[in-house]
Amino acid sequence: MDNGVFQPNSKINRKMTRMFVVAFFVAAICMQCFTAAAKEPIKIGVFLPMTGNVSAFGQLEWLGIKTAHKMMGKILGREVKLILEDTKSDQTEAAHAVERLIKQHQVVGIIGGAISASALAGGSIAEKNGIPLISPSATNVLVTQDKKYVFRACFDDSFQSQVAARQARIAMGASTAAVVVDIAQADYSVGLGNLFLQAFGEMGGKVLVTAYIQTGDRDFRSQLSEVREVNPDIIYVPNYYTENALLAKQVRDLGMKMPILMADGAQVPALIQTGGKAVEGVYLTAHFNLEAVSTTLGRRFVANFKKQYKKDADAFSALGADAYFILIGAIKRAKSTEGSKVRTALTDTKNFKGVTGPIKINEDGNTIKRLVINRVKNGRFTHVTTVNP
Repeated sequence: MDNGVFQPNSKINRKMTRMFVVAFFVAAICMQCFTAAAKEPIKIGVFLPMTGNVSAFGQLEWLGIKTAHKMMGKILGREVKLILEDTKSDQTEAAHAVERLIKQHQVVGIIGGAISASALAGGSIAEKNGIPLISPSATNVLVTQDKKYVFRACFDDSFQSQVAARQARIAMGASTAAVVVDIAQADYSVGLGNLFLQAFGEMGGKVLVTAYIQTGDRDFRSQLSEVREVNPDIIYVPNYYTENALLAKQVRDLGMKMPILMADGAQVPALIQTGGKAVEGVYLTAHFNLEAVSTTLGRRFVANFKKQYKKDADAFSALGADAYFILIGAIKRAKSTEGSKVRTALTDTKNFKGVTGPIKINEDGNTIKRLVINRVKNGRFTHVTTVNP
């Protein structure tokens, strides 16, 4: 009987209740998923030569990256997780390593490789997948060329060769030079040697002979006999540390007393350990020297590195740290781990006061930064001067 009081439809009421409950649980599940994703670590891949003929680079850079990670291990409210792959000092392994980091580990950014050949191989994979990659120390000009997602934390060889030529021609007073390059390292030694030859010639110098050696060789007397015959004012050896240490010893054993100029790939402790007295007095175009540290971050890094590893920071650990800080800083500014946003933030790196000094990254992925001239004196790398770009 109708008593004038509204009676709700029980079927409609039950249906609305069920819909509300379902919506509530869907919202709760979505919130849980969002919260879980927000708490997941930000995965950064690292591919370095931890074994093989240039393992010193990878081992030193890894120490620098770990120190930087300890100093800045959390961004966007999430922990940063480092995933390391060993390239075994091999170009093909480097490409496979980057493939694994992207496909298996689903990293959002990559640090590596230590040498130009590895950075070129790995960079192509990163580029295809839209994952930002920054090399700590690959100086070959082709590493970043025609790539949107590949960057470097170091200067490139176009700058290094100009400084090397000026150091030889003006600071060291050389009119003639001999160049000895490792033909197996075409992406570094041969490329840098050719750039030096051009720059030295433009400054009025003359390269009398270019001799070729091979990674892994131990006897260079045949090539050095050519050098001795022309008697240049200086010998330029833009090779990695092992070959350069042996070259220096054989240069001195053959009675040649002219100065030796090396490049950034020689500044590791193994050069002095292997070369001994033969490398006393050699000059190097380089990335870092403790005596030239000028930034707050650099001083903090040096102190943390010394505390953690009971030894001084070196060029390659400093470069590894800079690569980490630059990448993490870009993710922080982008407020995202999305590749395109991080890439844009990387190109907006201006006047970053890094471990190795002030750093600016341009739209091409190249770093504009200073270079230091070092000299081996009393068994250590000493600072001679700093050259601004």
